[in-house]
Amino acid sequence: MIDQLEAAFNFQQQALSLRHERQKVLASNIANADTPGYKARDMDFAGELAKAVRHGQGASGGLHLSRTDAGHLAGQAPTAPDRELLYRVPEQPSLDGNTVDMDRERVAFADNSVRYQASLNFLTSRIQGLKKAMQPE
Repeated sequence: MIDQLEAAFNFQQQALSLRHERQKVLASNIANADTPGYKARDMDFAGELAKAVRHGQGASGGLHLSRTDAGHLAGQAPTAPDRELLYRVPEQPSLDGNTVDMDRERVAFADNSVRYQASLNFLTSRIQGLKKAMQPE
């Protein structure tokens, strides 16, 4: 039963995790808008989500922990996922080599924020639906 619940929420969990990571990358771009030579980065969200769901990161990925006693429980430590960050191609390169386009970054940041909130609302409503189904009348 727990495995079915985990599988049901895996997609949304991966989507929220990737949205969070993308938000950090976009925030970094905005923070370095005036840094000479800084190259704007982003990720292919759809490709990374497909890869994360296909490989099941979150359920099976991680470091195996060694046990010092036979009575200890086996466990896994999570690892930081390796995401492929891409460089942005600038519409109009600046003289100092910075490729951050603030208008583009702000739009991407706001879009990602709205999509993160929508995913969170969807997940919350799904959990509430399951809770209602489990409660006796």
